[in-house]
Amino acid sequence: MEIKKSAVAGSVESSDILIAIEPIKDQEIMLLLDSSVEKQFGNQIRKVILDTLAHLNVSAVKVTATDKGALDCTIKARTLTAVHRAAEQEQYAWEEIDTWND
Repeated sequence: MEIKKSAVAGSVESSDILIAIEPIKDQEIMLLLDSSVEKQFGNQIRKVILDTLAHLNVSAVKVTATDKGALDCTIKARTLTAVHRAAEQEQYAWEEIDTWND
């Protein structure tokens, strides 16, 4: 999926995560994470974000995640929403999403 513009999803409320996505020129994923639970769950948060981006075939993107203790399902949903907004896509393939292995 091609990222066309910057977009965000989520909030910085307790148990949520704010995902900001913007296109970059390099064909890589730059992930910046600020989390209140980074010591305990930072690696898992990064994994959920990167796995979601991989399933959506996203590259050339900068992701800034501000986490306040979100569950994996919330991280996945916020990442998915931010990517679709940034790609200007209005159609979600929910059937495919349900088959992803967490």
